[in-house]
Amino acid sequence: MSGTTDDLLLGGRVRLRQPAQGFRAGLDAVLLAAFVPARPGDRVLEAGCGSGAAFLCLAARVPGLEVTAVEREPAMAALARENAAANGVAATVEDGDVADVALARRLGPVEHAFANPPYWPGGTPPPGAIRRAATHEGASGLDAWARFLAAALKDGGTASLVLPAARFDAGVAALRDAGCGATTLLPLAPRAGQAAKRVLIRARRGGRGPATLLPPFVLHEADGRFTAAAESVLRDAAPI
Repeated sequence: MSGTTDDLLLGGRVRLRQPAQGFRAGLDAVLLAAFVPARPGDRVLEAGCGSGAAFLCLAARVPGLEVTAVEREPAMAALARENAAANGVAATVEDGDVADVALARRLGPVEHAFANPPYWPGGTPPPGAIRRAATHEGASGLDAWARFLAAALKDGGTASLVLPAARFDAGVAALRDAGCGATTLLPLAPRAGQAAKRVLIRARRGGRGPATLLPPFVLHEADGRFTAAAESVLRDAAPI
């Protein structure tokens, strides 16, 4: 793909080539990867992997994973394969769409499935097909993403999403309707005392326990520096 930049994540543990313009991986992908409770040897699946930032960060933190990813845009899927090879991650990246639940079943069962889905249901879409697809929901919305993740999971496996705080209710409902419960919600606050702008949501396939609301994870100090907790995740590959 022409017009790319070479970037580093997790303090240089992950090398990422991604488009210079349009949708670019950022904090969301790194925080999502830190929220997935994978253990060495687990099978994991990312839906809509883009250039591969999230699954690469997860693989850098947890050794010995069996990684599969799905991406609709062929150019981005090819870039994800190149990034996996450059980082020594033996990932299988499939060309496919989250509307294809049969594909999810074929790729499963996995212990953990996760996604940073397009989340805006309306408004004016941004220019560029790849960026538009990465930010604005299709006709089926979050429900399709939740169904895809759930279909790939083994019983008791986890589905994780990162979403704007304004969409947390839609995310929880979509996962519940897909058969994933015992939900855990982690607000991501820009600074202490401020309302969260993003949330991390995790639910278990077949889970029936009560929901858990965790204390906010604060990203920045008052002066704009990352908090020590955020630094440990973003630079040192710590889990959340």
